[in-house]
Amino acid sequence: MEDISVNTKDIDWQVADNYPAGAMQKVLHKGSDWAPRTILLKIGPGWIMEEHTHIFTELHYVLEGEYQSQNKVYPAGSFRMIPKHTDHGPFTTIKGATILVSWVKEP
Repeated sequence: MEDISVNTKDIDWQVADNYPAGAMQKVLHKGSDWAPRTILLKIGPGWIMEEHTHIFTELHYVLEGEYQSQNKVYPAGSFRMIPKHTDHGPFTTIKGATILVSWVKEP
């Protein structure tokens, strides 16, 4: 495993093509065997994403704003771990949010 250091201020926001329209991302780690992907995800007010599942465990840490999912509100400071193969969503936001999202393999 190699040491990776990234300053998010040095990365431009780009359209998050694998998300519904209106999502922007900064890719912090493109992926490897131990950590498939880590991004900063920025979603604007009114954004919606349908229910879905992944083959990896998904981690969320809400940095700014808040989002709603499965009748719960996740404000700034919230951490969420969604086990692999678990249906999650839909996701919505009224105010918008910036979320640190990682997908990881479980041991």
